Amino acid sequence: MSFWQLYYHLVWATKNREPLITEAREQLLYPDIRSRADRLGCISYAIGGTEDHIHLILSIPPNLSITEVVKQLKGGSSYTLNQRVPIADKFRWQKEYGVFSLGRKQLDRAVKYVRHQKEHHKMGSVIDVLEQTKGK
Repeated sequence: MSFWQLYYHLVWATKNREPLITEAREQLLYPDIRSRADRLGCISYAIGGTEDHIHLILSIPPNLSITEVVKQLKGGSSYTLNQRVPIADKFRWQKEYGVFSLGRKQLDRAVKYVRHQKEHHKMGSVIDVLEQTKGK
């Protein structure tokens, strides 16, 4: 295999930003996404979020498109949640997502930011550009 170092900060939200990611759902959701990323050959560095969106720091191999990885992670994780924790309205992600490329020197800072999402939102210390999932 070729050598590669490709780091991405991904973010996507629940449909209509509904607060659907409860603590119980988070306990299923995060491991499911990590497992799916691993099966795709990605390297997961961090996952975190709030009740209406998540952030991931991933290395995606160059033979995979970012779009395909996001599609697999979003589709598979919503399927898992709908099967294991049914709710009246199906759990769905919004169609859009945000992706930001990182350099190796930015990786540690990005990982800390993602792992502490709840605190950043509570304290109002979010980095606005990294919270975007849609173009303006």
